[in-house]
Amino acid sequence: MVLRLVYNILMHLSWHILKVIALFQPKMKLFVMGRKKTFELVQTAIPRGTKSIWMHVASLGEFEQGLPLLEQLRLQYPDHKLLLSFFSPSGYEVKKNTSAADVVVYLPMDTHSNASRFLDLVNPSLAIFVKYEIWPNYLHQLKKRNVPTILVSAIFSNRQIFFKPFGGFMRNSLKSFSHFFIQNETSKTLLASIGFTNSTLSGDTRFDRVHEILKRDNRLDFMEQFKGTQPCFVAGSTWPEDEKILVDYINSSDHDLKFVLAPHKIKPEHIERLMGSISKKTICYSNMGNHPLSDYDVLIIDTIGLLTQIYSYANVAYVGGGFATGLHNTLEPAVYGIPVLIGPHFKGFKEAEDLVELKGIIPISTSKEFALALDQLITDADFLEKTGKINATYILQNVGATPLIMQHIAHLL
Repeated sequence: MVLRLVYNILMHLSWHILKVIALFQPKMKLFVMGRKKTFELVQTAIPRGTKSIWMHVASLGEFEQGLPLLEQLRLQYPDHKLLLSFFSPSGYEVKKNTSAADVVVYLPMDTHSNASRFLDLVNPSLAIFVKYEIWPNYLHQLKKRNVPTILVSAIFSNRQIFFKPFGGFMRNSLKSFSHFFIQNETSKTLLASIGFTNSTLSGDTRFDRVHEILKRDNRLDFMEQFKGTQPCFVAGSTWPEDEKILVDYINSSDHDLKFVLAPHKIKPEHIERLMGSISKKTICYSNMGNHPLSDYDVLIIDTIGLLTQIYSYANVAYVGGGFATGLHNTLEPAVYGIPVLIGPHFKGFKEAEDLVELKGIIPISTSKEFALALDQLITDADFLEKTGKINATYILQNVGATPLIMQHIAHLL
């Protein structure tokens, strides 16, 4: 009881501090102002007496994990409204208009009053939390109201507070989950060590999500024109640390190879600097117009929403973020059965760790290592095919989490 009181005081204090920070930081302003609209949005979208299902995610990565479930919930429970909540502006602002849910909101701060008011409005038949979102007040209220609550694509490590001697308050919050669907045996063992045996080893729903990509029409006319019959290298979600290595290679390479760069940040000043650093003939997506794209060596994608399809044209891919900011999604290119290169910091990203060990993903730390790896892949067709096949096989072996979870949900609704 005392710890809950302390937690609530800290939540209220954090909210006031964040409101001050929002005066100076645009991203924090979105975080604060967006939450002021939540209750109104929920009240409008979910009239009293309407059946609903609530899913909460932290940001974009967790949204991708939750999306296969949202799509199945829409199909199998059309009489339920689907509410999706985000914690992070980087997730909400990109997906606030998604058709996957009936209403998309920021999750109000985890105070007792917010949790109570939110759940009074939503009155969910089921709550789904994705990966590692643990909010004690919301979970306490869900348990108090006997709402079935599951954690999906969960992954635990012994570094987390739940497994520390002083982690009793957060461990207690885990009691609100009726079931855990977890990614690996280590997580299952850790949960059992603190008394939680209500878990199923289901894997990661993102494998189902990326596998679905293969069933779509991924054709892009501009990529057909740009690539032609030449091999193509695609670098996605790149940061300046990645781009320095990539540009070094592009400028010095004499291979007959097309390059596509899709930076994570697409502000005009960054795109201009990147374009100016490349010595080969380069064009931006936004300036393609009627230019003959086959005449260009490098295409810079200065828009969002196309990368998944662009990867389908790659013979080799690079995924950014592995030098400083946090590795981006390696499964999206890997599903196409192509080799993937990444930066050196990939610990904590299970699929990347697995595929590095299997040798489908190749980590690099320097420009020299990058050049050696890409040169070998480009010049050795057997090596390229073998490396890419490792990735495709790995994904195929890990699909199936979504139907397993949906089978459990059928017993709850």
